Amino acid sequence: MSTNTARTFTLEEYIAIEEASEVKHEFRDGQIVAMAGASPSHTFILADLVFLIRSQLKSGGCRIGSADMRVRLTPDGRYFYPDLVVVCGTPVFDDTKPQALINPRLIIEVLSDSTAAYDRGDKFHDYRQVPSLTDYVLVSQDRAYIEHYQRQGESDLWLYQAAEGLEATLLIGGLNLSLPLVDVYAQVDNIA
Repeated sequence: MSTNTARTFTLEEYIAIEEASEVKHEFRDGQIVAMAGASPSHTFILADLVFLIRSQLKSGGCRIGSADMRVRLTPDGRYFYPDLVVVCGTPVFDDTKPQALINPRLIIEVLSDSTAAYDRGDKFHDYRQVPSLTDYVLVSQDRAYIEHYQRQGESDLWLYQAAEGLEATLLIGGLNLSLPLVDVYAQVDNIA
């Protein structure tokens, strides 16, 4: 992930750049950040997560979106591309091109060495501003380890739980999701 720190961009400039670009960019505090490519492990984990989650959401009125679905976090213009997003009920989009989802319920990020601190810190802080978000999940790609933050009611209090080891299962109760780590990491070699 690289940041253009030479100047600050307006929201309108970001939208124009994003509309014309073949590369995805996130936008935060006037900075445009190009999204880096994913490692093979990252890609395999995402594929397994999509399969697991989709198979459990079939009749629940929720949908899953991939890393190409942009999410608007704040009306003043913070836009991110989570690795996976789940929306329940009717998806609500803003008027930008490409459109951005406004009402995600679950966001999942697969961690890399270059993004782990950001995903746990500033990015999670920004995600917490989205009223519809109830669950935030961080998935390690180096070991069988998943962290889950669940919003408690309408407050900014988040309950933390972790699942570790291939024999563990992460439960996301509000969405009735069960993520056995052995299945999440099924296509990743040498994971423990």
